[in-house]
Amino acid sequence: MTTPFPHTLFSRCRRPAICGLGLLFAGLLIVFAGCGSDDNATRSIRIDGSSTTYPLTEAVAEEFMRENPDVRITVGESGTGGGFSKFLRGETDMNDASRPITAGEQQQAEEAGITFIEMPVAYDGIAVTAHPGIDWTDCLTARELQRIWQPNSDVQQWSDVRDGFPDVPVELYGPGTASGTYDYYTETVVGEGGASRTDFTASEDDNVLVQGVSGTTGALGYFGFAYYENNADRLALMKVDADTLGGGAECVAPSDSTIQTGTYRPLSRPLFVYIRSEAADREAVQEFIRFYMENVSDLAPQVGYVPLSDAAYTLNQQRFEDRRTGTLFGREGVEASADVEAVLRGEAEGLAASTDTTATDTTATETTASDTSATAPSE
Repeated sequence: MTTPFPHTLFSRCRRPAICGLGLLFAGLLIVFAGCGSDDNATRSIRIDGSSTTYPLTEAVAEEFMRENPDVRITVGESGTGGGFSKFLRGETDMNDASRPITAGEQQQAEEAGITFIEMPVAYDGIAVTAHPGIDWTDCLTARELQRIWQPNSDVQQWSDVRDGFPDVPVELYGPGTASGTYDYYTETVVGEGGASRTDFTASEDDNVLVQGVSGTTGALGYFGFAYYENNADRLALMKVDADTLGGGAECVAPSDSTIQTGTYRPLSRPLFVYIRSEAADREAVQEFIRFYMENVSDLAPQVGYVPLSDAAYTLNQQRFEDRRTGTLFGREGVEASADVEAVLRGEAEGLAASTDTTATDTTATETTASDTSATAPSE
């Protein structure tokens, strides 16, 4: 069973009172974890995956368990890729993800006979942060970020980034390779998923990255916007000029508004949960997903994320109720920063049009059969 340590939960929550109650409840779960039976297994939900999505799912799970004490939910954070590895082995019921499922992971699911339901749950932005002593700029272009982070980069000093910057070493911090944030950043900024220089301090724990950037002269790093917000007094925030890599406005800072509208490009993105179809048939999972969709818009801002539109959550719930499997956001040609509601609505309208066409064809066939019967010669 995975439970958060006190310092971890409090450092990730913007409402300490909520987290304090969550810790008390988590402690009670530890006491009673061994007291269940086989029947209780169906009232347990195992979740792992993204460290970015973790605080949101953890907050929802705590609220849900408070109202449903007979359900036990464990939430881990082994990274999006690490979580998918467990999910595709059937070890977990749900996977948190800070990027859509990849083509390779979809292939693994097919080979394992695992089908899944994909549900976006909130928006997040990747914050580019620096040591608070960096006062020579508050904005970097996406092209400069690409040069800094690309494989075999020759950027060693800040003066290598832009003329006029000082000869101060650039100390880099970023997520580990199992992180969905790493996948998204490298694909969006560097131009190829997983392509990155290797001489940087990597960690799956965003709190470690915050400590490194805030405590190292000349440091630059990236991680989820929620973690920046929780540590804004310790870090300098870089605006991003998307230049030719995203079509955004010049020097845009991440905020709830710029992330939700997509003007903070190319580093705003949706977050996801994936549910195994087999698990979705269990009553406890159905209740939890319904609770998630009904309450996440209130809880997301409390842990630093930007909620989707109300219409998107309604479309999400219908997608789950209909058991529509497969990925919408991991398809070729769908941008990682695509408008969530538009993608979900497009699927719903496509299904409706398909149903209408089928109904029309059926009516036409019945009419033809009726006409044929009416004109057939009597014997």
